[in-house]
Amino acid sequence: MVNRLKNNFYLSLFLWVIVLFFKPIDVFSQVKYSNEFLTLGVGARGLGLANTQVAVCNDVTSGYWNPAGLAKVEQPYQLALMHAEYFAGIAKYDYAAFSYRMDEQQTLGLSVIRFGVDGILNTTQLIDQQGNILYDRITTFSVADWGILLSYARTFEQVNGLSLGGNFKIVRRKIGKFANAWGFGLDAGLQYEIKKWKMGLVVKDITSTFNVWNATLSEEDKEVFLRTGNDLPENGLEYTLPRLLIGTGRTFELKKGFSLLSTIDLDLSFDGRRNELISSKAMNLSPHLGIEFGYKNIVFLRTGIGNFQKEKQITLEKDKEVFTCQINAGVGICIKDIVTIDYAYCNLGNVSAAIYSHIFSLKLALNPTKK
Repeated sequence: MVNRLKNNFYLSLFLWVIVLFFKPIDVFSQVKYSNEFLTLGVGARGLGLANTQVAVCNDVTSGYWNPAGLAKVEQPYQLALMHAEYFAGIAKYDYAAFSYRMDEQQTLGLSVIRFGVDGILNTTQLIDQQGNILYDRITTFSVADWGILLSYARTFEQVNGLSLGGNFKIVRRKIGKFANAWGFGLDAGLQYEIKKWKMGLVVKDITSTFNVWNATLSEEDKEVFLRTGNDLPENGLEYTLPRLLIGTGRTFELKKGFSLLSTIDLDLSFDGRRNELISSKAMNLSPHLGIEFGYKNIVFLRTGIGNFQKEKQITLEKDKEVFTCQINAGVGICIKDIVTIDYAYCNLGNVSAAIYSHIFSLKLALNPTKK
């Protein structure tokens, strides 16, 4: 089993390298929403700000939002943890990240994301060859998507305010014992600060991210699938096209220790028409905005708006299209620059089709810098 897993990993990596240099796109199957679990966002701060983090992220979560932001992490070590549940607790979403500041210019990061549903009943063997129902043959399995981001970022003495970063992305997807996939991709990011303005740019899946699927059905399961009129899963390849994220933000220092951060991001995708604010066959554009009030870098209040979509309302008189949006809110508490606890309430007031969620995250500075 271990040898087979290693062989699948090395085969997937080999195919990704081949595609990286030769790109025989016509033999692949594009899946528009492939690896969408990697677009959900991490950390309650970013989620409370409606995912407006491209230009302003500067902590361990930058490995996800914009790897260039890791170069601005002040502490030698940072650790972040988050847990969330979706669909009334059916799906679990977990995130952990660690950053290590090598020197004044270079920082490394590691991020791990898991989105999965556990305890799914497997009834393929419920009925035996004689037609008897045997409940003791019911087993369970999990469907889980894993993302591992290996990040590197650095600043440059020659260009003040500039930082660059990149991710090497490993994707592992598993559907019980029925199928699994390995995927690989690259992200690249940039941040630039001039005067009080911050600007950022990220290209996700810059080389396209390729998932190599391997069907692992047993002969017994294949027989059940065919007997019940189901299609057999097949080996295959899918790819995710690049996405461009652009952002800008500025912090305004107010009186008596108060501050205001305002930020806006634009997400551009190129994988065909999506249900977004501006959509076409060639490009889709989705804006989102965030505001954060802070007091002496201790207490923070946040809100953000995004996920603009067109929804069709069906009435007795006339069908019409309306725009909906998602409003998020959150709070944060920072204790002596060591412990930061953040909370976000997503989809405030249920003004969009998105399901609301309560998100908590924790960030620790394991060796804080003394001021």
